[in-house]
Amino acid sequence: MNQSDEPRRFRFEDGSFLALVLIVTVAFALVIAPFFGAILWGLVLALMFSPIHRRILDRMPGRSNVAALITLLIIILIVILPAAFLGSALIQEFLHVYAMVQSGKIDIARIFEQMTGALPDWAAGWLRSRGWTDFAAARQQISEGLSGSFSAIATHALQVGQGALNLILMMGVMLYLTFFLIRDGEALAHKLIESIPLDPDRRRAVIRNFTVVTRATIKGSLIVAIVQGFTGGITFALLGIEGALLWGTIMAIFSLIPAIGCGIVWVPVALYLFATGAVVKGVILVIAGALVIGSIDNVLRPILVGRDTRMPDYVVLISTLGGLQLFGFHGFIVGPVVAALFIGTWDIVTEQRRASRR
Repeated sequence: MNQSDEPRRFRFEDGSFLALVLIVTVAFALVIAPFFGAILWGLVLALMFSPIHRRILDRMPGRSNVAALITLLIIILIVILPAAFLGSALIQEFLHVYAMVQSGKIDIARIFEQMTGALPDWAAGWLRSRGWTDFAAARQQISEGLSGSFSAIATHALQVGQGALNLILMMGVMLYLTFFLIRDGEALAHKLIESIPLDPDRRRAVIRNFTVVTRATIKGSLIVAIVQGFTGGITFALLGIEGALLWGTIMAIFSLIPAIGCGIVWVPVALYLFATGAVVKGVILVIAGALVIGSIDNVLRPILVGRDTRMPDYVVLISTLGGLQLFGFHGFIVGPVVAALFIGTWDIVTEQRRASRR
């Protein structure tokens, strides 16, 4: 064989092997795609609780299985069980609110009428010009919408059952994966670092950036959202507002989105309290919303995130909304993490280029 053919043959073999790697990688991604949510949250839980696992392992060296199992039990006690109880309570709360709307105890038309009656003349006229003051029609549409939702659930009871079975399956996969990620996380991370086609310094920088960003996203977003939702729900309950648990959960969800936040919930409720003559409750809610609920983010986020990676609010907003559009609920995590990794990766490239010019 001609020596000039040797490099060509190796290039062909390398190209063929690279194509094979890409094909099997894509095939594997398609196989595990149905469990994307379980895998994502398993990774998140393992990453967040790995420091606890290391502390437990330090006290019982050589017993990695026991340490991982104890860590998993901690996750179940402080994350899974509270989430399950909250979900069950939310369903009951929603059913209660729906029953009150159906029975007329919560009169949507009357609420709209009271709120618009408290508005200035120019604002009320603007609403009338757009046909938004037809209170009876609004009440009918909302009632029909709620009735339609419950009718659909009753009609597709089998699908609901299948969904429950699927949820149990996903939960089992997530916990199973979390156990092994906690136990073998360091070894898997080492293999992953070695497989990245970059020089060692860049590998470590990319992995460090991913770890820091993910933890910052969880601590700086989800925990703050939970605290804000809990505080808002307690405030609503103390003021005697119906559906406090439901409203608190909605506030927690909206607090994850910058430029929107909890105010989208408590501000309209405060306006309703003023419109219905409950001025004292309205003032208390405004003070609590502006000074307590609204300041939680500014106080807690620096404490929880510390010197971790932070992003501008507009980047968080766009990446969160984009993540929700692409990945549904999981987008709350995926969107900001991808955006932060994008920024962090380009920061590494910039630093490398600056260093090469010196």
